[in-house]
Amino acid sequence: MAERRRRNILSIAMTFVYELKSLKNRKRYIGSADLAPEERLKKHNYGSNKFTKRNRPFVLIYKEKYADKTEARKRENFLKSGVGRKYLDGILKNR
Repeated sequence: MAERRRRNILSIAMTFVYELKSLKNRKRYIGSADLAPEERLKKHNYGSNKFTKRNRPFVLIYKEKYADKTEARKRENFLKSGVGRKYLDGILKNR
């Protein structure tokens, strides 16, 4: 019974892909995490990453949710590409 509950908890775990924007210099950061993007943002603003430490503070400007970590990483890599950045620019321009 405990094993079944553990599998159910694991099956509902989500992975997020997110974009942050630096308030210091308007640079963007695209990442993925098992934590909610709002929680990950707190860690970035605290200085948990070399890039974000130098460019903080950041604000969360975009997020997507995935049930599959592999799909989330593929999406993260796409959004980091030139085509992916243009895609994000188009979405964010319409907000």
